[in-house]
Parts: sequence; structure tokens; C-alpha cells
Amino acid sequence: MRLEVAAAVLLAAVLHAGWNALIKVRGDRLVVMGVLTLFGSVLSLALAPFVEFPAPAARPLLALTIGLHTAYHLSLATAYDHGDLGQVYPIARGSAPLLVAAGALAVAGERLGLLAAMGVLCLASGVMVLALEHGSGMRRNPRAVTYALVTGALIASYTVVDGLGVRRAGSVLGFAVWLTIGDGLLTFLVISLWKGRQIVTVAKRSFPVALAGSAMQLAAYWIVLWALSAAPMASVSALRETSVLFAALMSTFLLREGFGAWRFVSAVLVTLGLVATRMG
Repeated sequence: MRLEVAAAVLLAAVLHAGWNALIKVRGDRLVVMGVLTLFGSVLSLALAPFVEFPAPAARPLLALTIGLHTAYHLSLATAYDHGDLGQVYPIARGSAPLLVAAGALAVAGERLGLLAAMGVLCLASGVMVLALEHGSGMRRNPRAVTYALVTGALIASYTVVDGLGVRRAGSVLGFAVWLTIGDGLLTFLVISLWKGRQIVTVAKRSFPVALAGSAMQLAAYWIVLWALSAAPMASVSALRETSVLFAALMSTFLLREGFGAWRFVSAVLVTLGLVATRMG
């Protein structure tokens, strides 16, 4: 991987952790998420005339993944209502490939190689450390852990559907742009119906944060898409997962959340596990 590609992927990892941190710091996280995804859909609309609309074979999968991404955004924002960035983010990111590996084994009989199996073991250990953490684990804060695990399950689900959809779409960029448009509009609509008039007041107050978060979210996504065209997929995916470590640093130094030795161990295990499963 060329140095400039690696630097860009690391920037994408920082941006992904950064927009999650912005969601965490605001009062009504669901509203911020709704406005953030709406901005993303508006920005993506500007790209729509320059990309192909997905082929008919991919459209049912596009509709399905729009629903999954919407549910993911709602679950993630709710998880941040109950837990810290340093707890929710690693559980959500780490549990997703665990579930994909388990599903691949159960449904397709797909067995992991040695490196990937070691990565899954690291992931399981890291997620368990956070889920059973004495001060804020399942016993003390079950909602945070539960919503983080639900978020991980949704990440695993849309990862599989996205992969199938892109293969049938005829255009990777077209699928990505229309996914962002549909997901942003649907997420905003659901949250608007949920929050009612309150969304207008909160949206005005949170406008700069939501706009910045939307730009960070889209930039992270498009940087990774570009990197995948310029470097090996496994290397890009593995380096991208360093976002867990960046989230840990933001949790500690920006948000001033408690980040003891066990959370540090968990963040390292999850990062190593993600890298190993991507490379394996």
C-alpha cells in the first residue's frame, strides 16, 4: 500500500470515530443523527446525476439495506444515550465480524483460516471485556451493551446485503450514492415522526455539529471507496479498523469518559481482532 493511500485510510478512520464522537456529545442524539444523515443525503443528491442508478436486480437489496442502515443509525444513537463512546463503539464494531463469521460457518459451512480465527478470538475477548466490565457492563448498564450488540448485528447484516447489492448493481458508486440518499431521507423521516416539532428546535441548535458530522461521515466513506480501488481490499479494511483506537483516544481525552486499564486492553484486542480478520 502506498504511503498516501495508507495516510488517507487512517484519516478515514479518524473521521469515522470523529462523527461518532460528535453524536455522543450532543443532548438529543437521535435528532442530531437525523439531521446528520439528512445532510448526507442532500450532499449525495448532488452526485446522483453523475452515477448510474442500480440495475433492477440490485434494487430489492438496495431497499433492504436502506432499511438496515436506518435501523443501524437509530440503534447507534440510542446506544450513545446509555453508554460511553469508549464502550459502545468497540462493542458495535467488534461484534459485527463475529456475527458474520458465525453466520458464514452456520449457513455456508465457511471455515476460517488460522489468522482469521485468531482475529475472531481477539474480537470475542475484547467484546466480552467491555460487556462484562465491572462498572458499566451488562449488570450495571444492560441497555448500553444491548443496544451496542444490536448495532453490531445491524452492521453485520448490512455488510452482507451491501456486498450482494454491489455485485448486482452494475455500479459501485451508483449503489453507494443512492444508498446514502435513501438512508438519510428515511432516517430523518422516522426521527421526525418520533420527535415531532421538537426536531426543529433541536436541529437549529445542533446545525453546525450535524453538518460537520455529515461531512466527516461522507468523507470517511468516500475515502475508503477510493482506497479500495488503489490498494488491496484486505489491507484497506484492516487499516480502516484502527478507528477503534482513535475512538478510545477521543473517549479519554476529548469526552473525558472513564477509560481504565480494561477498556484499553479491550480496545487493543478489538483492533487486533479486526485487523486479523480482515487480513485473514
